[in-house]
Amino acid sequence: MFENLVGARELEFLFDLGLALLCGIIIGVERELKNKPAGISTQTLVISGAMMFAFMSRTIGDGDPTRIAAQIVSGIGFLGAGIILKSESKNRVSNVTTAASIWYAAAIGMALGFNMHFIAIAAALYAVIISRIPHISTGSDD
Repeated sequence: MFENLVGARELEFLFDLGLALLCGIIIGVERELKNKPAGISTQTLVISGAMMFAFMSRTIGDGDPTRIAAQIVSGIGFLGAGIILKSESKNRVSNVTTAASIWYAAAIGMALGFNMHFIAIAAALYAVIISRIPHISTGSDD
């Protein structure tokens, strides 16, 4: 009974899950060091969730895996929209970068789920580099 429990597919999934954790930590630590919302837990869960959807889409069979990928993008867009806040008193919008980081994290997860491991890790490092670029204006949106 248990001999079919863990096979090549499950080991591949565990490897992808480990990489999702690594990428979530890379991006999440940077966000937490800046005291921004959507830290390690959020980034890791978004990456892992998108990875799982893409992984299952790719491994289940005959269907078109791009259909699930398209739904991930729109679903994460909805999540990101809920994070963006507009303050009437301060006349500014905040958390736009956080929403973008969640959307970007989902893309990293999809890359992992579709076996694009190097691309996902490079993208996670890229996200940290981008957020460390000094801003030109004095008021940051995030």
